[in-house]
Parts: sequence; structure tokens; C-alpha cells
Amino acid sequence: MSTGISERRNNLLVALGVAGRESSNAAVMYHSAMGARLGLGMTEEKTLDLLQRLGPLTAGEIAQHAGLAPATVSGLIDRLEAKWLVRRVRDTKDRRRVIVEINYERLAGFGELFEPFVVALSQLYERYTDDELELILDFLNRSTALQRAATEGLTE
Repeated sequence: MSTGISERRNNLLVALGVAGRESSNAAVMYHSAMGARLGLGMTEEKTLDLLQRLGPLTAGEIAQHAGLAPATVSGLIDRLEAKWLVRRVRDTKDRRRVIVEINYERLAGFGELFEPFVVALSQLYERYTDDELELILDFLNRSTALQRAATEGLTE
């Protein structure tokens, strides 16, 4: 037990560490299994998720949001383009810029695979008050920021 904290808090901190690792492992395994079903690597699948959530992005923006090195992103985009999942298009406002966008025709039906998990999460959210959901959201946003910073540290 750490000095200066109660046994209860110490136990909670240990349990949070274990639960965080289990959650991380479950997410990695889920996305690995989903990627296998879709014929994608995990980074490919998560890049498609970025593009779905944020819309068309440049390679540099993908690198920034994913925390990946630019050279890694170029190969990633090449792989996704070879699978007809994304396409590179010229920016209509600045023809020098190339934007990566999803080929939604090719992704038709992919969302159905996620549906059971999305429904289960919605049912879980119903158990919490709005105040509790705000606290959970705050924790997730802050822990995500910490993980992104840690990823950047590993990829620099």
C-alpha cells in the first residue's frame, strides 16, 4: 500500500489498474476479431473508424489523429486503397492537397457486424444517471488523451 492513502483507496487504485488492463485487452481482442472478419489489420480498421467519425482527412491529419508516423500512414493508406476501402481525391479548394475518403459502397454491410455490441452498450448506458454518464465520459476523454500522448511518445 502506498504511503498516505487509505487501504480502501489503494484497493480501488489497484482494481482500476486491473480493470483498465482488462478493458484494453478486451478492446484489442474485439477489434482483432472484427478485423479478421473484415479482412483488415487493427490499424486499418481503426483508420476507417477515424474517417467515418471525422470525415475525409489528409494523410497528415490521419497521422495526427492516430498518433502514427507519416511514413506508416502512407503504407496504411496504400493498403486500404488496394482493398478499395478508401480513395485518394484532390481537394477541390486546393488541388495540391490530397484527401483520403471512405469508399462507402465497399463498406456496405460492415456496420451490421458492430450492431450487437452497440446495442449492448446502449443497454449498459441505461443503468447510469446523466451525472454518472458525465463522470464516465470525463474519465474516458482524459484517459484517451493520456493514451494518445503515450502513443506519440512511442512513435517519435
